[in-house]
Amino acid sequence: MAFDISVIIPAFNEEANVEIIFTELEEVLVPLKREFEIIFVDDCSTDATYQKLQALHNKNPRVKIIKFRHNFGQSAAMKAGFDHAKGTLLITMDADLQNDPHDIPRMLEKIENDDFDVVCGWRYKRLDSPSKKIFSRFANFFRKMLTNEIIHDSGCTLRAYKRECTQDLDLYGELHRYIPAILLWKGYRVGEIRVNHRNRLHGKSKYSWKRLFKGFLDLLVITFWQKYSVRPMHIFGGSGLIMGFLGLFITGYLIFEKLVWGVGLSDRPLFLIGILLLIIGVQFIAIGLLADIMLKVYYSQNQRKSYLIEKITT
Repeated sequence: MAFDISVIIPAFNEEANVEIIFTELEEVLVPLKREFEIIFVDDCSTDATYQKLQALHNKNPRVKIIKFRHNFGQSAAMKAGFDHAKGTLLITMDADLQNDPHDIPRMLEKIENDDFDVVCGWRYKRLDSPSKKIFSRFANFFRKMLTNEIIHDSGCTLRAYKRECTQDLDLYGELHRYIPAILLWKGYRVGEIRVNHRNRLHGKSKYSWKRLFKGFLDLLVITFWQKYSVRPMHIFGGSGLIMGFLGLFITGYLIFEKLVWGVGLSDRPLFLIGILLLIIGVQFIAIGLLADIMLKVYYSQNQRKSYLIEKITT
């Protein structure tokens, strides 16, 4: 059965929240008079979250449950939700009640009327702790600097997607935060609206400095993939040529000094630096060649293309 709307909610140890969020979603979605499903992805919770979800499913068949065997994280949970959702429009949100379901109609209106492929929530008045806000601003600063993404809040899970946007996403680590950047790179239209942000009333936040660190590493991956995924030789080969020519210039000049003026090289640290730059330059060029070969294998074996076609007119 196809649905108009699929709501995807990753949940980890949210036993006190899942029933409340389901009730709020029903209050919002039923008046829209659209067919919808609510998919909870239980990320191997250790409390009674799964039992609460089973009770909800027994009462209402609109509730779907995906239960992980192991705690794989929020990105994997979203990927599972995307893979199993049957809706034309997909909504993602957290299970901690900090996202407000009453913002969903405005997101649907914007994605349908303004011709966006993705609409992101912007928590312009965040009700988190000062430390969490600082970490978030730090992450957003580097994200905008490295990806040229224009949205204000990459950490807000409340988003609306057209189904086709999510079909070719590879999510792992903390990449769920950078879905808008990935889709923007692929040519999809990304918009945002201001959304209500609420205090967490039950349970504990899963956010920590470790997630910030892992997210930053994933941001480097996204930046590389955006700019050099089809041309790795440009970054590795370019860096290798710069270092190689610099090393060649240094060693050439020192050898010239040795031959013309008899200056010794054994006590010249600059000579060792020049040799090291030459070696590293050659290695970088070799890495670029290997990366280019691996990329061709990746696209050919997985039958992937380095482009996406929005429309063909004949």
